[in-house]
Amino acid sequence: MVSSLQQSPLFFGLNPDEIENLFNNKAVKTKYFDKEIQIAAKGDKVREMVLILLGSVRGEMTDYNGKTIKIEDIYPCRPLAPAFLFGKNNYYPVDIFTNEPTEMLIIPRTEFVKILQENDLVLTNYLNMISGRAQFLAEKLHFMSFQSIKGKIARLLLELNDQYDSLTFELPFSQNEISERFGVTRPALTRVFREMHNEQIIMANKKKITILDKNKLLNYLK
Repeated sequence: MVSSLQQSPLFFGLNPDEIENLFNNKAVKTKYFDKEIQIAAKGDKVREMVLILLGSVRGEMTDYNGKTIKIEDIYPCRPLAPAFLFGKNNYYPVDIFTNEPTEMLIIPRTEFVKILQENDLVLTNYLNMISGRAQFLAEKLHFMSFQSIKGKIARLLLELNDQYDSLTFELPFSQNEISERFGVTRPALTRVFREMHNEQIIMANKKKITILDKNKLLNYLK
């Protein structure tokens, strides 16, 4: 467990002895879950700091039409909902399911407070983490504000253009992953990609994309 925790952003920078000392006389436990088990529902109270030791989970939201949108996958050794452990409305914001057999470390909130009080580095790591989550969610909301599929595709392609510094690149995601990210069906996503290809805005050859008209992509963001 100690070697896993060294990879966690919460305990980054601590040596094994420091981590062991932090957990001495702390009421923590590990828990195992099988694949496709719901471990938290949207609206459940966040009472513990939960860290993934092995496996992975995903956060999902369901709209009023019953459409499921995957928010993100969470892998070792990241915590679940770290920004919701404290505060007035400290409830899970999404449903959480295991993607595969998963083992988790459960730290009750009172025990986690003791850890924060005992080690300034863990406290700093935690503050950096929740600040980073707030920035990520702000970016996610900005992304989801584009109502059209074309607007979402345009933003994704422009971000990849900046990332690779090239008008030609390969999509790092499958169409299933993109459709889940956008909250749309795969046929709808494929249709819009085909339209943009036919309109000579982009050239799409499987996962290889070439931006032909960057200005039109920028117009979709207005």
